[in-house]
Amino acid sequence: MRAGEALRQATQRLAQVGVPDARHDARTLLGEVMGLAQLARRAAREPLQYLLGRTCFMGHAFLVAPGVLIPRQDSEALAQRALALAGKGARVLDLCCGSGCLGISLKLARPDTEVFAGDIAPEAIRLTRDNAQRLGADIILRQGDLFAPFEGLRFDIIVCNPPYIPTGELPHLQAEVRHEPALALDGGPDGLAVYRRVLNRAARFLNPGGRLLLEMGDGQAGALRALVPRDFAPPRVHPDLSGLPRVLETGLPDSVQ
Repeated sequence: MRAGEALRQATQRLAQVGVPDARHDARTLLGEVMGLAQLARRAAREPLQYLLGRTCFMGHAFLVAPGVLIPRQDSEALAQRALALAGKGARVLDLCCGSGCLGISLKLARPDTEVFAGDIAPEAIRLTRDNAQRLGADIILRQGDLFAPFEGLRFDIIVCNPPYIPTGELPHLQAEVRHEPALALDGGPDGLAVYRRVLNRAARFLNPGGRLLLEMGDGQAGALRALVPRDFAPPRVHPDLSGLPRVLETGLPDSVQ
């Protein structure tokens, strides 16, 4: 079979089951040594990034694997804002680090920063370690539930892309997204459960003037603003590359001791 005919048939097969960008995915998979087995997995709606084992974030190729959330371009808004805020020698915490894409990208862009990363999932810690070693980013990794592994430490910047999808919406997500770990998606009944936990404890882990940057889902800006403690800096919302509200910024005033 000629390559053109293989591509036509592969595109048709993926399109029939509703795969978005079927031609692009078919071409990519067929280019990986005409992997018919891979094509069958994609037809079952397994994410392309899992099949290839990699994805691009902030200009770097990150390893990805089942059991860990796939980095999205939307999250680059979070990384870019952290870079804009990071002073020389800043201490940064990547909370709920997943693949490590945020913390590692920060360290690669600003080698003078001291970057910590943490996640409750051992799969995430292993993948972050692999990505850090492969990309040459010297970061400090700790496994545990949110701030638990970082008691006694304070940071200039905390970035967090937490689970924020309401539990009831999980069964209705795109088929590809349902292949990703529920632990990294499920934000509780209203999608805000992890935000509440982070905001309730963040003051203990921020330096005076420190900033907390939270990625948020569509339509969550108003509810998330309302959760910010009164003694925190007034929240600001920053858009992603599509112009949608994506990052909430708050933190401690300079005068907090």
